[in-house]
Amino acid sequence: MAKRLIETNLSTEDEKIEPGLRPRFLKDYVGQEKIKANLKVYIEASRKRGEPLDHALFYGPPGLGKTTLAGIIANELGVHMKVTSGPAIEKPGELAAVLNGLEEGDVLFIDEIHRLSRQVEEVLYPAMEDFEIDIVIGKNGENTKSVRLDLPHFTLIGATTRSGLLSAPLRARFGLIEHMEYYTPEELKRIITASAKKLSVEIKEDGAMELAKRSRGTPRLANRLLKRVRDFAEIRYDGVITKEVADTSLELMQVDSDGLDEMDRAYLSMIIQNFGGGPAGLETLAASLGEDSGTLEDVCEPYLLKNGYINRTPRGRVATEKAWEHMGLDFKDSGDYN
Repeated sequence: MAKRLIETNLSTEDEKIEPGLRPRFLKDYVGQEKIKANLKVYIEASRKRGEPLDHALFYGPPGLGKTTLAGIIANELGVHMKVTSGPAIEKPGELAAVLNGLEEGDVLFIDEIHRLSRQVEEVLYPAMEDFEIDIVIGKNGENTKSVRLDLPHFTLIGATTRSGLLSAPLRARFGLIEHMEYYTPEELKRIITASAKKLSVEIKEDGAMELAKRSRGTPRLANRLLKRVRDFAEIRYDGVITKEVADTSLELMQVDSDGLDEMDRAYLSMIIQNFGGGPAGLETLAASLGEDSGTLEDVCEPYLLKNGYINRTPRGRVATEKAWEHMGLDFKDSGDYN
């Protein structure tokens, strides 16, 4: 397989935040150790056989590095990567145009792949399995005909925060399926320290750890908070990020000691104050908060669930004793945890 420089047209939120902070190769990627170990084997085998890597699916909460891993795979294989997203491909013809523009061995990354329409998925199936698609030429009538188009062998990498919304036929066509886990504070500290070096920011060890503990296990958020704390350090302090600087800056940004932000606290307050601790349905909570239910489910709830602030029950969300204590309130057990 010929070596080529990676060429991307990234338009995801990940890339907009800080493209220069992304690791480009597996050796520089921090965290997700099991996935890295597996990918190292798969990539080496792919290079040895001179074949494209199997189609891969990465799923998990947002901000954990799914797009970054796709770019790393392309770099490790020495191929181009083209990027799009499920909402951006509305018609089968649009997908056909993207596929037809690929070269042998290319990586096609589709973010939010669970949002592909069923019609677009139907075009994707033969492309993934047989590397060919059928294109309908002409309008309805006698001149309409179907033309089969051969595609170069490529690797599709899909990313989703909601794997349960993927159709079974689409999921079954991925040879590699990996779940992205939240990062530990120690891993985030390493990421923050490396990012600070790239940004030419001096950061003390305790400052990096303070940022790491409040970053919700998410590298994207860690880098975002680092950049904002850098602003406070440069304007209000001597430019060095210490624990005290990080703590004061994050408090001003309304990120508390457990990493909960204004939306998280509003969510917990709504369940506790308006619904007596729950249960409260997701749609009801979304309407009361003026937020999209998908945003609450994808962005807010995973961290609150993982850290024991809420429970999901058949009747709705329930605030745990930990949530009541965090909000400075006396716990009142609703008794609905089933």
